[in-house]
Amino acid sequence: MLIIQDILVSEEIIEEQFACDLNACKGACCVEGDYGAPLDTDEMALIEKYKDIILDNLPERSREYLKNNSGFEFYSEYKVWGTSCHDDGACVFMTRNDLGIAMCGIEKTWREGNIPFQKPISCHLYPIRISTNEFVGFEAWNYDRWDICSAACDRGKKESIPLYKFVKDAIVRKKGEAFYEELDAAAQNMKNQSN
Repeated sequence: MLIIQDILVSEEIIEEQFACDLNACKGACCVEGDYGAPLDTDEMALIEKYKDIILDNLPERSREYLKNNSGFEFYSEYKVWGTSCHDDGACVFMTRNDLGIAMCGIEKTWREGNIPFQKPISCHLYPIRISTNEFVGFEAWNYDRWDICSAACDRGKKESIPLYKFVKDAIVRKKGEAFYEELDAAAQNMKNQSN
């Protein structure tokens, strides 16, 4: 583990190669899983604030669901708040593009310039997962391996894209440019030591 600004960062985030291949996976991470995208309280407030605008970019079943529900819930088994999911596992904020690839309706609305909120940071950072222990007071960043991302691993290796570089925009969004620069410097140092 590395320590970057008091955050524990798994070395796998630097060492592993990764680049989403949506043509291969069709956005399966929006459809499969044990629970919805983790959310913080600020994100839940933003979703609630802009829900009526986001609805325009969602399929009918999600619009119907969100008329009577907040769109997020507490997953007690995992002790995390997250987006709600339909019975088939799909996130209620998921839509599909013309090619049938799953995409975030929140992000689609943001790209259209209608809301200031891009999408949950947990989705933007994926496959990095953040765990916190408020009692001890630490935050840890780990690589979440999932077989549905095998095409992303293959593409990352083919194109030599380290995971942390693939999610650079998300890291900067979450922790700022200085954090990313420190992480990149640590990665370069690890690379030089291994040569």
